[in-house]
Amino acid sequence: MNVGFLGLGKLGLPTALAIETRGHKVVGYDPSPDVARTIETRKLPYREVYAQEYLEQSHIQLVPVDDVVMRSDIIFVTIQTPHEPLYEGITRLPEERVDFDYTHLKSGMKELSESIERHGEDRTVVLVSTVLPGTVEREIRPLLGGHTKLCYNPFFIAMGTTITDFFEPEFVLFGVDDEGAAQRAEAFYRTIHHAPFYRTNIENAELIKVVYNTFISSKIAFINTVMEVCHKLPGTDVDAVTDGLRLATDRVISDKYMRGGMGDGGGCHPRDNIALSWLSRKLDLSFDWFENIMMQREKQTEWLADLVQQHGEGRSLCILGKSFKPETNITVGSPSILLKNILAERGIEVTMWDPYIDEPEALPTGAAMLYFVGTKHPDFQSLTFPNGAVVLDPWRYIEEQDGVELVRIGS
Repeated sequence: MNVGFLGLGKLGLPTALAIETRGHKVVGYDPSPDVARTIETRKLPYREVYAQEYLEQSHIQLVPVDDVVMRSDIIFVTIQTPHEPLYEGITRLPEERVDFDYTHLKSGMKELSESIERHGEDRTVVLVSTVLPGTVEREIRPLLGGHTKLCYNPFFIAMGTTITDFFEPEFVLFGVDDEGAAQRAEAFYRTIHHAPFYRTNIENAELIKVVYNTFISSKIAFINTVMEVCHKLPGTDVDAVTDGLRLATDRVISDKYMRGGMGDGGGCHPRDNIALSWLSRKLDLSFDWFENIMMQREKQTEWLADLVQQHGEGRSLCILGKSFKPETNITVGSPSILLKNILAERGIEVTMWDPYIDEPEALPTGAAMLYFVGTKHPDFQSLTFPNGAVVLDPWRYIEEQDGVELVRIGS
């Protein structure tokens, strides 16, 4: 099948590469010179499982929007709906809340639909971008002509594992606006995998996408609260507690995200919670649950900052890891950076080092060091810490080393 993409950023390009490996011909449009440089040089500036090797063999072409329309049977729209850094989750929760910024998405959808109308033939357009409920009806539908046949199909992926998540989803969510378009999109997906499809209206699909992320945030916030209880309550160990809870597959559902550690991050979870907090205020809900999640995340990070101060007096401080999750160099929404910023508020100077971002020689060393393991990179398990150093480990996965004071938080 001939597949087009509008938007070839950190979501669009890995997805396009995945689709190409299944034998489809892919073309795309993105105005960013960074994207053009990535495709021209065949060098990915961020870490994505399989993406670099797929890119090296790729035949994806960057073409104008009109060419995307002419050369595609189905067109995926993966244009970002960003939040400014204030709403990313690396700083304190702002008092003011806002919706996502739909400027780029509206501009792209308008340009795409106008091109489709000039072409004069129906095109199936699959909108992937994250939006709050009601956005398609209010912001997108008025921009579309009669030949633009729309589906809303937000992905449930995580940056860093976009390709594997796309190939092996739990389910595929379809907000159906046009039945024919939904059928064509489903037929396309059957060339990729055999995951179940869930069809509903667009408004439901919009809501499912963002509350899916919020549910994960809720699990993480709850378990990190249990971790703090265990750290303060003699005889308890968070991993022993969660090992028991993880067996409750009927009511607790699964064991994913059931390990104490740092708060969640990335390009979706914090910003989705903050956007839903804005929506809560707009709808005048009786309780802003989404603010509650973000405040737990922030307060727990404050408590971790307290531990850093408690154990780090008179020491140089280094947070190990800048990225929001293991084995990626993506720092969007990183709880490690939130910790650094909270410590900076207190006038405490902290360095950060990440093996996926920084040069090895940039790692600070010395006997009077305190290291806080902010990202659960497997690389840190093989680090030899300086004799006399203190290591704070909220993940409880660093092994004991002679001459090193290891504090496993929550046990």
